[in-house]
Amino acid sequence: MSDTAQIEIPQGPAIKAKLGKDDWIMRSFIGIIVIYLIIALAFPLYAMLSKAFSTFHYDLTQFEFQVSNEEGKFDGSIFSASRLNDEVSAYAPEELVTGSGGRLAATKFFPDYSFRSPVLYKVRGTSDDAVFVVGSERKVGTEWREADSNLFRKVVFLPVKSSGFGNFTRYFSTPSLVRSIQNSLVISAVSTIITVTLAFGFAYSLNRSCMRFKGIFRLIAMIPILVPSLLPGIALVYLFGNQGILKAVMMGESIYGPYGIIAGSVFFTFPHAMLIITTALAISDARLYEAAVSLRASRWKTFWTVTIPGARYGLISAAFVVFNLVITDFGLPKVIGGQFNMLAVDIYKQVIGQQNFEMGAVVSVVLLVPAMLAFTMDRMVQRKQVALLSARSVVYEPKPNNRFDWGCLAYCSLVAVFILGILGICQYAALIKFWPYDLSLSLKNYAFDLMDGGGWAAYRNSIKLALLTAFFGTIVVFIGAYMVEKTQGFKVGRGIFQFLAMLPMAIPGMVLGLAYIFFFNNPANPLYFIYGTMAILVLCTVTHFYTVSHLTAVTALKQMDNEFESVASSLKQPFYKLFARVTVPVCLPAILDISIYLFVNAMTTVSAVVFLYSTNTALASIAVLNMDDAGDIAPAAAMGMMIFYTNVVARLVHTAVSRGVLQRTQKWRAR
Repeated sequence: MSDTAQIEIPQGPAIKAKLGKDDWIMRSFIGIIVIYLIIALAFPLYAMLSKAFSTFHYDLTQFEFQVSNEEGKFDGSIFSASRLNDEVSAYAPEELVTGSGGRLAATKFFPDYSFRSPVLYKVRGTSDDAVFVVGSERKVGTEWREADSNLFRKVVFLPVKSSGFGNFTRYFSTPSLVRSIQNSLVISAVSTIITVTLAFGFAYSLNRSCMRFKGIFRLIAMIPILVPSLLPGIALVYLFGNQGILKAVMMGESIYGPYGIIAGSVFFTFPHAMLIITTALAISDARLYEAAVSLRASRWKTFWTVTIPGARYGLISAAFVVFNLVITDFGLPKVIGGQFNMLAVDIYKQVIGQQNFEMGAVVSVVLLVPAMLAFTMDRMVQRKQVALLSARSVVYEPKPNNRFDWGCLAYCSLVAVFILGILGICQYAALIKFWPYDLSLSLKNYAFDLMDGGGWAAYRNSIKLALLTAFFGTIVVFIGAYMVEKTQGFKVGRGIFQFLAMLPMAIPGMVLGLAYIFFFNNPANPLYFIYGTMAILVLCTVTHFYTVSHLTAVTALKQMDNEFESVASSLKQPFYKLFARVTVPVCLPAILDISIYLFVNAMTTVSAVVFLYSTNTALASIAVLNMDDAGDIAPAAAMGMMIFYTNVVARLVHTAVSRGVLQRTQKWRAR
């Protein structure tokens, strides 16, 4: 027998923690918001994918005719629509492939048809599911339907639905549509390279120099966020268009096309890239630069061996964000793209121009692929990012260098001139009577009620949408983030929630808007009643911008130790008291940031709502698009500037409220 005998202690069954009332309530909240995300995101996307794989064609073997003589008597002869089509070549094979709204006229099978003829016609189906229309009546089945020559004009056949890759085959066999993929990828790649390069130089100047006016330059760099993406397109038309101020600079080239799209894309994506890169540069460890100096490394070598490696994750993330923004944008290429097709514009043309919803769904799926890939790769890069600051790190502080500082100031000034120039030319154009013939100033372009687009009611609708989105969106997002972050256990439910919460960032606005048509514009849907109302616009906008708001809320909540919940539980206090008295006050700055983010984006969004507005819910951003289409470019610029000024006022109010909130509820931070 060994000296150290081992005694095995039998282990009983694992003890599961008993769920309390708070646990059930919190899990219920997670379930409710998961249901909201499924209804607002998953179901519409499924409906869109189903539409993309739904093909429609005419099966002429399903229809037969009888034709009378001039006395109106039938001799019993039966003619198959398929046989007649072969004999008279009424419809080519490609014409027998259509969309869900297709109609095939029966008169084309009879070359000698005349609506004044005394001849009578009979039509029927050869199967019980054959569908055709006589006049305004829908007919199904094999019963003969008689029509005189005048009524026969209104006999049409409906297509047969099937599933498959037929729509995709047609798409990839259409050169003009396939070319849009190449155009979108090339424009997005070029715009990304230019934007990230310019944004890095700007962010580097702000973080690595001692130049003056840094605060002013930061404010100027944020301006593009406050305007819809259509506005830089309008500005570029006034600057470099056929009657532009700087038309000679183009040297015979046209601004309508890739040049205009790239220039406008750089404008509206610049602040997004600059913010990400600034964050990456702000966390540099000064000890690395001190080591480089001690090793007598040149500034150029230090830049490539210390600065760039330290900021690489920020640069990669900025590149993916910019690429995603450009490839999914609709407003800018619609205004200044000319005949240069992009994927987002193709969706609009297929749905609005040709009423081909199936092909619009196909283009949406095609657009979804690069957007999803860019988002997925961005998330993978962020997961690989390692901490660059430790407890021993030293904050980097730039040292004065006149030559370098003046160079940074000059560079930032050029970027600021570009941003302010785009904005300034829009405001100038909005005040001109008739460009370029009458340059006197006037407010007539602000008489929106006299023009197409929705008038001042559209502007008021946008403010209403922005306020409702900010209010309800902030509540839903923050409560959802709190529940998923503070709920104990329930890994499956929380995992589903996190997946659905991250999904909207990868869904282009055009795709989401089109998906809402397929899902909500269906009488069989219990939520059909919200279609065409302000409610569906709020629902779509909150869902479209859900991810960034969710991440903001989660980041704020992660800063709060879980001991708060433990103390509240030990004191037998329900979670909602802790939520109301501690969590909300502590996270109020983040809550206000979420609300202003949703407000600004609701004012500027175009792609997500362009398919969903009605006559009574026209929006200011859509009014800009419609007025530009109608040739009222100056009024479109005026409405765009109204959106900008509204967002500026909202930002100022947010800043004032945030300062007041910090003074009253955040005094603990100063200890």
